Amino acid sequence: MSKTLIYTALLPEAQPLINFLKLKEDNSVRNLSLNFKLFKDEDKKYLLIVSGIGRNNCLKSLDFVYNNYEIKKAINIGIAGCCDSSIKIGTLFCTNKLLPNINFASITTVDAPLQSDENLETLLVDMEAKYFLEISKKYCKDNYCFKVVSDYLDIQIPKKSFVIELIEKCKKQWKDYL
Repeated sequence: MSKTLIYTALLPEAQPLINFLKLKEDNSVRNLSLNFKLFKDEDKKYLLIVSGIGRNNCLKSLDFVYNNYEIKKAINIGIAGCCDSSIKIGTLFCTNKLLPNINFASITTVDAPLQSDENLETLLVDMEAKYFLEISKKYCKDNYCFKVVSDYLDIQIPKKSFVIELIEKCKKQWKDYL
């Protein structure tokens, strides 16, 4: 049975989805890296993976998913830095499609947090979106990359409770795409 993949880098990004979809952690998977967390629903419709931050974690976790599951739709939901302080913290963007009632912005994926927007040519910046889309496009056509503005290029990762609150507050916008 094909599933909808939900990809996050951080557990606080995943927590609102885990709660909303009533997902349970799957500890039975033998060849899953200890760094990754895998969640499923009872109906086996959704598969959520939490990879950890950055390129290597993203690539390894997606390699595992696409080699072990049939995925019909892939969704990345997470936080992103923004170079424009007039954009409100908590604003949701889709970075790869124009969708009704959701902002669109391009995103730059970096290997280390940016401390300045000096060479940044996009509104948003994160550490996984590019890799998520590159890999997911090879396996399924229905892909979405949702990013919530969490900061203005702060190198500190926001507090867990703040990230959970950001993702939860925009649930009304992203839930229809699950």
